[in-house]
Amino acid sequence: MVVFVAYFSNAQTLSYNDIGELFSKESINGTARFNAMSGAFGALGGDISAIEINPAGAAVFTKSEVAISLYNKKIKTNTNFYGLNQSSENEFLDLSQAGGVMVFKSNNNNSGWGKFALGFNYSVTNDFNNSYIAKGNSGYAPITDFYDPEVVYLNSDGHYLQNYTDGKNEKYTFTIASEFNNNLMLGFSLSTYNIEHFQRVLTEEYNNDGSGNTFDVSQNQELLTYGDGISFNLGLISKPNNNIRLGLAFQSPIWYSLAEEFLEYDATIFENNINVTNEFSIDDTYSGTNGFDYKLKTPSKLTGSFAYIFNTSGLISLDYIYKNYSNIKLSNADFTMENQAFNTNLESTTELRLGTEWRVDAFSLRGGYHYEKNPNKNAYQSDDIEGYSLGAGYKFRGGRVDFSYLNSTNTAPYNFYPNNNQINNAELNIDTSRITATLVLNI
Repeated sequence: MVVFVAYFSNAQTLSYNDIGELFSKESINGTARFNAMSGAFGALGGDISAIEINPAGAAVFTKSEVAISLYNKKIKTNTNFYGLNQSSENEFLDLSQAGGVMVFKSNNNNSGWGKFALGFNYSVTNDFNNSYIAKGNSGYAPITDFYDPEVVYLNSDGHYLQNYTDGKNEKYTFTIASEFNNNLMLGFSLSTYNIEHFQRVLTEEYNNDGSGNTFDVSQNQELLTYGDGISFNLGLISKPNNNIRLGLAFQSPIWYSLAEEFLEYDATIFENNINVTNEFSIDDTYSGTNGFDYKLKTPSKLTGSFAYIFNTSGLISLDYIYKNYSNIKLSNADFTMENQAFNTNLESTTELRLGTEWRVDAFSLRGGYHYEKNPNKNAYQSDDIEGYSLGAGYKFRGGRVDFSYLNSTNTAPYNFYPNNNQINNAELNIDTSRITATLVLNI
């Protein structure tokens, strides 16, 4: 039985390399105005979510305000496994962000510092809610009967695979910014993170020996990863003239301290439709230094931005983001192989965000486009994230309401048998849409 479990229960949950890459990513998820322009706000500011890209944007606010946003997210996942297609759909509602900015005027007109601003924002930088299934037949099943080694099950009648994930990455950002000579904004922010990721993988195999004997297996694995992190951000926005805005921001690596709880296996085995084995779960929980298992350092991020303002009628904004995923590092244990894999398999990536906004009296219409390159060197072009966004807003006395729709698509492989090169990956086609509503109030 031990030999069989060693064969079948090769870790199907996320590896440390998968966790490192996943926790290094941040999605476009903020206010409705921010989302409607695909997050292209690095040179604009004036939006509570924009100051997470470039903290200098807090000094663009002309008055104090608070904002709160709700979003509805829908994920459609189509899987292909050995020619069989399956479709899954998941939908949920959550708080996108809540925060505000306080603006203070300077009393010293001779200093050049016109105003400064203090900001705080809570946001969900990434959510992990999803569930999908895959079915197919690899034709591969070299399993030996552990009661009778003479019986070998070489024929596969099929596989059933299910992956369920939950959790999110919550970010708390504290910002200070100031304006100098009415044409230069400088800002600094400090962010803390609270992250939790849960995964449950169900794998079922149906096998036979070609002589009427059957051998079927069902196994669950569960992995819970959680912890906290910290990062800082520096930024500036320059106004060379009344129409042009230039932005530059540097976000430090996020330094995470993580812990995990892993249920190694929970297997049920049937021979000739008779339940012969039930193996209970083994809770494998680790406690390392200061109660955390290991450390993770994500790559830093550099954002260059440009915006053109058409007086009071509209604007066009562009953000270009650079991250080097090969700089991901794991520590506090022996992660030599994992860190080498980051360096060998991952590379630097670019992300492009383009947005526009046009105003007609109290109404605003917005749109955007975004593209993010996949960091894996061997990824297909379809694995890159690409999408568009739309939105509208209405300004009233004392505030504003905004709505947006954002859509992204990409493909991705998932390996349910990571240590078995005889069985192919399940190929995923992912369509993600997000509807966001924001209420902004002046204070």
